[in-house]
Amino acid sequence: GRQRITPYWRTLKAGGELNPKYPGGIKNLRARLTAEGHRVVKKGKRYVVADYEHVAMKPRVK
Repeated sequence: GRQRITPYWRTLKAGGELNPKYPGGIKNLRARLTAEGHRVVKKGKRYVVADYEHVAMKPRVK
């Protein structure tokens, strides 16, 4: 079957933090996640997905 691959913009650092090293930086990540219905908030110098615990997926173990 087909292998499911998670798009890079949906992967977060610990605590729901966006990774500024991804292509396009924070601006691109915020745009993509906002378009998918997520709320991105600034915490100090970091950007995080609000309530990420409620939308986080658990990895499948084979």
